[in-house]
Amino acid sequence: MNVLVLGCGLVGRPMALDLANDKSFNVTVADINLKNLDRIPSELPIKKIQQDLSNPDQLKYLLKDFDIILNAVPGFMGFNTLKEVIKAKKNVVDIAFFPENPFELDEHAKQNNVTAVVDCGVAPGMSNILIGYVDSILDKTETVLIYVGGLPVVREYPYEYKAGFSPIDVIEEYTRPARYIENGKLVIRPALSDPEFLHFDEVGTLEAFNSDGLRTLADTLTAPNMKEKTLRYPGHIEKMLVLRESGFFSKEEIEIGGIKIKPVDFTSKLLFPMWELKDGDKEFTVVKIIIEGEKDKKNIRYTYNMLDRHDEKTNTHSMARTTGYTATTVVRLLAKGMFDQKGICPPEYIGQKPECVDFVLNGLRDRGVIYNQVIEELK
Repeated sequence: MNVLVLGCGLVGRPMALDLANDKSFNVTVADINLKNLDRIPSELPIKKIQQDLSNPDQLKYLLKDFDIILNAVPGFMGFNTLKEVIKAKKNVVDIAFFPENPFELDEHAKQNNVTAVVDCGVAPGMSNILIGYVDSILDKTETVLIYVGGLPVVREYPYEYKAGFSPIDVIEEYTRPARYIENGKLVIRPALSDPEFLHFDEVGTLEAFNSDGLRTLADTLTAPNMKEKTLRYPGHIEKMLVLRESGFFSKEEIEIGGIKIKPVDFTSKLLFPMWELKDGDKEFTVVKIIIEGEKDKKNIRYTYNMLDRHDEKTNTHSMARTTGYTATTVVRLLAKGMFDQKGICPPEYIGQKPECVDFVLNGLRDRGVIYNQVIEELK
């Protein structure tokens, strides 16, 4: 089966490598950045194509020879890329995490007989699969809480942060308003709001803030209370708030010396070298998912915990492992015909099928990414 990975960045490259280890796939990866492509060893059975993926005509021509597409382009170009993939009638697994509503493409996907699994990373992604699974078990789901973060082991001044995925998408986490559900109603709060501290074994205390990671769950689940928060080292929120409120993340052009620039472009130029996750940098990903509800008139809590670290043997960063291997396992799920629902399919739809959940959990476990489950009866 011919698989095309769109994007060869921090996550796209490990996904291509993972799929290339499976003899049932012929893997091609495309990226505009030749340096990204050159980081894939030439001895591996991966075809590399330098291509401007933002050009619809070039993309249309590129897509025609493939069976499954893995969309790993940056968020700002993700929606249009997915639209072109669906137009080409190709099944797709998407981790672009674009700001647009993916369900706008639902009818388009159904008309083209396409299975389009969106938001298929770690959280959103694997979190949705587990939440969809538990929701299908419970008689009534009351509360969903998601905490997720990727952080460097070495805390380096001033930001104590490294970006495990596209840095421009990190800034989106600090600017895009966060949606959550409270008492059955949609509530919109600024990103970086409602800070709280959580302790994690082997990691210590982290701070959590509102971010727009609930995404499709706000539409597909009926639980009256749902929230997603991003985790950082304590003190990070205040630094990002100062930058945001001072206008450094603004996309509105300003004039300096007769030249118009967007402040976010200037900020990105300064921050990205400091945030760059370099080969050998040790980092980790931590996830906590809490789902509470009722089963057989008993109050039940499901908790999933995951802590994953940089793989020194393969030199693969944890965020790439936890995000990318979720997506590649779902590619295998589609290739085997285990999930073939047509239209826009957020990962919680996969969670409604226990055999699919087991397949994904086992696939991740085989790659060292382990979600530990705890079930409690609440008094």
